[in-house]
Amino acid sequence: MHRFMHQNKFLYKHIHSLHHRLVVPYAYGALYNHPVEGLLLDTIGGMSPRASIFFFSFATIKTVDDHCGLWLPGNPFHLFFKNNTAYHDIHHQLYGSKYNFSQPFFVIWDRILGTYMPYSLEKRRGGGFEARPAKEFNGD
Repeated sequence: MHRFMHQNKFLYKHIHSLHHRLVVPYAYGALYNHPVEGLLLDTIGGMSPRASIFFFSFATIKTVDDHCGLWLPGNPFHLFFKNNTAYHDIHHQLYGSKYNFSQPFFVIWDRILGTYMPYSLEKRRGGGFEARPAKEFNGD
């Protein structure tokens, strides 16, 4: 659904672009979206109520982590998923909105569909790191 909201110009312009006003994501920004987007993403899927509660609780925690902007030591999400804070930061940067759609769990779909953008972490002067597209990436 996330990829579809990017590819459909109407849905992106009128619904999903609200979330992408956040060029530099932060934790609470994970849930900053158009009400229709929240309704669509949280109700379509055909899961039982119990499965929905489990999945969306876990997915919400993961997407907040993806948007927090921090590479926290010992973060279990970084151990199990290649889609992490840095990967998603690239997606939110102005040149990255056509890449790294795979949220919140697996990057395999980006690799298969040609929307995978590798990244590197570069040290900032004041401390911390900044996610940037890998130097060998030749995007259009």
